[in-house]
Amino acid sequence: AQLMESGGGWVQTGGSLRLSCTSTGLTFGRRTMAWFRQAPGAEREFVAALFRGGTSIHYADSVKGRFTISRDNAKNTVYLQMNSLKPEDSALYYCAVDNSRLILSSLRVAGYYDYWGQGTQVTVSS
Repeated sequence: AQLMESGGGWVQTGGSLRLSCTSTGLTFGRRTMAWFRQAPGAEREFVAALFRGGTSIHYADSVKGRFTISRDNAKNTVYLQMNSLKPEDSALYYCAVDNSRLILSSLRVAGYYDYWGQGTQVTVSS
């Protein structure tokens, strides 16, 4: 199974980007799909998730109202639409998928996810 992110890049403050994460060898089904990010010198932090295939949607407070997570089952792809970007959003963004065992209280913890992409860099200039 492999996850591949794309869509990162450089953008000015207030701009938008859409990240994609495509899975090969792994169907999303009822899995939880999430986006995390990691800035240099910082811990990996939760950004957004579709819990159990989309039963519920969750966002970090820092991105709520600006970012939208979605998925396309036919393409086995999960997206992260990022609007009104700020310099503090600059980071390496990762998608992550679990083995359908993650519980809601563990949604925001990176260690509970089983599959990870290699990341796509997002840089927001001021």
